[in-house]
Amino acid sequence: MNPIIKVKTGSKFEEQASYSRIVAVENWIFVSNTAGRNPQTKEIPEDVLEQTRQVFANVEQALAAVDATLADVVFSRVYVQNPDDVPAVMDLVGEKFRGINPATTVTCPPLGSTLYKFELEVTAWRGASQAEVKEITVAL
Repeated sequence: MNPIIKVKTGSKFEEQASYSRIVAVENWIFVSNTAGRNPQTKEIPEDVLEQTRQVFANVEQALAAVDATLADVVFSRVYVQNPDDVPAVMDLVGEKFRGINPATTVTCPPLGSTLYKFELEVTAWRGASQAEVKEITVAL
């Protein structure tokens, strides 16, 4: 049986709620909902786009810990606190996922704090970035 790898980042919330930033089971990689708190300074930018950039930096760092990259992401859940921020946030999300094109859900629920303006949860498959991809377009 292959080991399960659980990655912690030292966040007080991981300890408090007893969860891991990443759980990797064979090639499946599950990344917990991630906020834009800088892990070194513990600060959260006020600007939604700066938070979005920090979230992606946090997710990319976590994925690297299990030999994966953003290009291995196959599914994302995007949480935007303020619906008015969705167009700008999704432009930046689109830049980060350009050419990766994961299946994505976007929603605007209340987040754990009003400080959080953007959070991201992803599922990745280690090696998806190297897989042969067949794109199909269907008319709906």
